[in-house]
Amino acid sequence: MATQKDYYEVLDIGKSATEAEIKAAYRKLALQYHPDRNKAAGATEKFKEINAAYEVLGNPEKRKMYDQFGHAGVSGAAGGPQGWNPFGGQGPFNYTYTNQPGAGGFEDIFGGFSDPFDIFESFFGGASPFRQAARKTQYQLKIDFMDAVNGITKSIVHQGKQYSLKIPAGADEGTRIRYQDFDVSISINPHKQFKREGVDVIVDHEISFATAALGGDTDVLTPDGNLKLKIKAGTQPNSLVRLTGKGINYLNSTRRGDLYIRFIIKVPTKLSREQKELLKELDAA
Repeated sequence: MATQKDYYEVLDIGKSATEAEIKAAYRKLALQYHPDRNKAAGATEKFKEINAAYEVLGNPEKRKMYDQFGHAGVSGAAGGPQGWNPFGGQGPFNYTYTNQPGAGGFEDIFGGFSDPFDIFESFFGGASPFRQAARKTQYQLKIDFMDAVNGITKSIVHQGKQYSLKIPAGADEGTRIRYQDFDVSISINPHKQFKREGVDVIVDHEISFATAALGGDTDVLTPDGNLKLKIKAGTQPNSLVRLTGKGINYLNSTRRGDLYIRFIIKVPTKLSREQKELLKELDAA
């Protein structure tokens, strides 16, 4: 696997560079290597690399993490807490289990890199200095949630010609696919059970009151299919299990976000007299 270049080296600045120096370096290099201006081989990849470096170093929080942990600090690979194993010691994933409702958070604030052209245009006030007077045709294509997760090929017709549009795994709302004469913006239908936060997925999973209290096994629907989990005895409402690397792909990468399973406890509404007495005894214990 190729070693990633140091972002300070990419922008040709020192580690003590000020915010103004970072912006000046980015402006110079981004203009030099923009594909609309520089047709040399490798210019596009260099342009993407410059934008990735600026997205990190131009953001004080991301820069702080990068300075402390390097590339791992801005890729979600800097490590994290370990907890109870919901796979009984047999699972291949990193995990965190918490009984504190809402703990852990869902958003990966150092998620996948943005579209380099969006970064460039945002830097220049929302418009590329190389953009032609006539705007390119804009299309919007709506796809299903799981098609965005797994990737899919769709067809689109532009000026009488049919194009095969390969949508990569991990495409998100607003992801743009660029052609010379037109752009396609992706829109995604919501899923009935999965909620997406960047490259992370949250799924609410209902378990019985007895299972929450006593523990047991349950099958949870995930983007990869059903997954058997072991419920810890004494599980509280809104407890979370985090499965590292079981979320959605970062664009153009095999790396994935995380899956958060939030337990919703089903409280019985009709109890027999005997059941009520048992609960009263339990509550008094």
